[in-house]
Amino acid sequence: MYWGESMETCRITLKPNEETRIKNGHPWVYNNEIASIQGAIISGGIADVFSHRGEFIGRGLLNTASKIFVRILSRQAIEINEEFFRDRIVRANQSRLELGFENSYRVFFGEADGIPGLIVDKYSDYLSIQILSLGIDQRKAIIIKILIDIFHPQGIIERNDAAVRIKEGLEEYKGVIYGKVPEFVEIIENGIHILVDLYHGQKTGYFLDQQENHASIKPYVINKTVLDCFSHTGGFGLHAAFYGAKEVTCVDLSQTAIDAITRHCALNHLSNLQGLRADVFNLLREKVADKIQYGVVILDPPAFTKNLENVKKAYSGYKEINLQAMKLIESGGYLITNSCSHYMTPALFLEMLMEAAVDSGRIAQMVEFRTQGKDHPALLGSEESFYLKCVILRIIDKY
Repeated sequence: MYWGESMETCRITLKPNEETRIKNGHPWVYNNEIASIQGAIISGGIADVFSHRGEFIGRGLLNTASKIFVRILSRQAIEINEEFFRDRIVRANQSRLELGFENSYRVFFGEADGIPGLIVDKYSDYLSIQILSLGIDQRKAIIIKILIDIFHPQGIIERNDAAVRIKEGLEEYKGVIYGKVPEFVEIIENGIHILVDLYHGQKTGYFLDQQENHASIKPYVINKTVLDCFSHTGGFGLHAAFYGAKEVTCVDLSQTAIDAITRHCALNHLSNLQGLRADVFNLLREKVADKIQYGVVILDPPAFTKNLENVKKAYSGYKEINLQAMKLIESGGYLITNSCSHYMTPALFLEMLMEAAVDSGRIAQMVEFRTQGKDHPALLGSEESFYLKCVILRIIDKY
């Protein structure tokens, strides 16, 4: 029912000059950019998009319930069928294998890999998928078939509990769709054993986008005291302890996260790490007041904003924690600071860090500017796919 070759293709013509952003790589066509529509308008159906001058822009799937009226799948007028989806998924996975990903990684990253609304993550012998668009949700059966053919997983779980599905007219839910999936799946990340909760963990189970950033901290933490804030299940903190930090304290407000850190310490035979349940904002201020210092402070907070309207408030929140963290670091020590909100652009993030450094009375030297892992490629022209910033700063006293 939903394959391009078996139904009439809807023709959408854009208003003047609305094609520029899409031709530059962005895969979304908003409903307020459309001048006219010809043919059957069927949510989940195929739509061809043309400029006001009649130039073919792309072929995609439409959804009348969403502000994103069309999600572009191809810049060519090709059939959108099973072979199309199989080719996209195989190509994406092959690119990860060529880069050395093996045990656990993001197989497919939605718009950046050419199928808007499809996320596929591999956790050892299991897959966790997330479908965020109506058109792909309607084609879920064929996507699952392709994934089984390629990976032969022991189980596949759907993590379709993302609020963005509501905007697509889809319900939120989660559950096993193929095989069996245990309560915890053990993965190996940079030599560390991690127990991933695919049913309740963040995103599709774990922050796979930080794997390479976790590994990057090794030279900065050796023989240092480390404060890991917003530690969740301990990604950065566990790596610091594993890489030879003198002492690591992981801080999170969630007792579930602290319990997970304790399990991971036992699993990896780490005795130089402790978990602390606390509010990070309050704890940082208290440590500053007590004049306690660390060799390394790590900040990996959740996104402080998921919309443009709250950027100013988010900016203040990021500045507050970075300002206090800079005060806690020994001269010559390091701040490893992150933001996963794409609305907090790289330029805005660096501006905030500069202001925090000035207000803290310290000098900050940027040693590294990192982004999401290579298994999460950012599509140029689609700023939403470039979201993670990981900045490593050397903090020194004024001279």
